[in-house]
Amino acid sequence: MSPADPIVEIVRLPHAGDLPLPRYETSQAAGLDLMAAVPADAPITLRPGSRALVPTGFAMALPPGYEAQVRPRSGLALKHGVTVLNAPGTIDADYRGEIGVILINTGSADFVVARGMRIAQLVVAPVRQALLVEVDRLGATERGAGGFGSTGV
Repeated sequence: MSPADPIVEIVRLPHAGDLPLPRYETSQAAGLDLMAAVPADAPITLRPGSRALVPTGFAMALPPGYEAQVRPRSGLALKHGVTVLNAPGTIDADYRGEIGVILINTGSADFVVARGMRIAQLVVAPVRQALLVEVDRLGATERGAGGFGSTGV
């Protein structure tokens, strides 16, 4: 950690008392691993095509000027077709509730989300707000209004 790294306050919620807090798994990891804080006796079964909000058991306070992005874990996506539905999910600096992860099973088999399973990763990043200025028309560009594949595949 360097002096420029943001400080994020974190609260472990009662239903996650035995789970570790999010952590970086390697010294150069960009994302903190998030764990499922589902009851040990009530895992969540994601059937193919289904989705669920999975609790993580913690809340946090990001400093102003930062966001946290909830992103999929590549291993779950590749091996099981399980990913974060709204990836990346954005957590704003003023949100103080429990962090939840919306998982979806795009695979062909049921997937069981068990207590303590690493389900997603959390990337803390700087963010800026834009100042919107209403104008009568926008400046011309070579691309213009072409979108959705207009520049090629």
